Amino acid sequence: METQPRVVITRPGERGAVLAAAIADYGLPVARFEAMSVEALPETPEQRAAWLDFDQFRRVMVVSPFAAECLAEALDRFWPQLPVGIDYYAVGAATAAVLHERLGVRVHVPPAIAGEDTSEALLTLGSLRALDHEKVLLVAGEGGRTLFAETLAARGARVTRLAVYRRTLQPPEPAMAECLATGHFRALVVSSGEILDYLARWCAGAALNQPLIVSSARLATLAGKLGFRDPVVARGATPTALAAAVSNACDSQEADVDQDDLEKG
Repeated sequence: METQPRVVITRPGERGAVLAAAIADYGLPVARFEAMSVEALPETPEQRAAWLDFDQFRRVMVVSPFAAECLAEALDRFWPQLPVGIDYYAVGAATAAVLHERLGVRVHVPPAIAGEDTSEALLTLGSLRALDHEKVLLVAGEGGRTLFAETLAARGARVTRLAVYRRTLQPPEPAMAECLATGHFRALVVSSGEILDYLARWCAGAALNQPLIVSSARLATLAGKLGFRDPVVARGATPTALAAAVSNACDSQEADVDQDDLEKG
């Protein structure tokens, strides 16, 4: 086991690399545990029908950056020129950035007053309050939460939910498993409820007392139920917000240690 504890991050892929760099900019060593892999699903007849009839949808909701990538790939094949009259929505800034970069569209995101990028926050937008018979396409991963589809349907929308990718949980390597079991890390960063629930299986008592940085109040509530002592809610799921929360948590932890040392002295 390494003598210097690191900040453990669980975000997979390129987005994980960006988050690692943001945390490293604060002078904190980082260990990456890609607890989840994602892969695009083969195209189904249902997907193909939705892409062909894409111009029939009034609103398109996209739940993650990878879902946005999958949507852009499909539209590149079926619609060389995007149809007009469609409003696009993204759960967070990273997803909105992919849609804007790949498709050149304006994207609705959760209002700043909500204080976090979550499905619940996005659903507070005024344009989503009354959806009488509007056709709405929800682009998401396999499984996952049903909040979006159920809420939109309850508000009158005719919802088509397309699963375009699959998430697969990955076990930690032996060294990372030991790190989680012993709490030998400076902080743990999680922005997914599925990953947080999975990590709780590997975290023993000491780990549950270490700083846990999460991206929303919903995740903080889940963390408390799973036994994590004092989760810290970042100001969003962006690398900048998460890295700042990590730095603050680590500084506070060191200050607590220093105070203990002073009292012992």
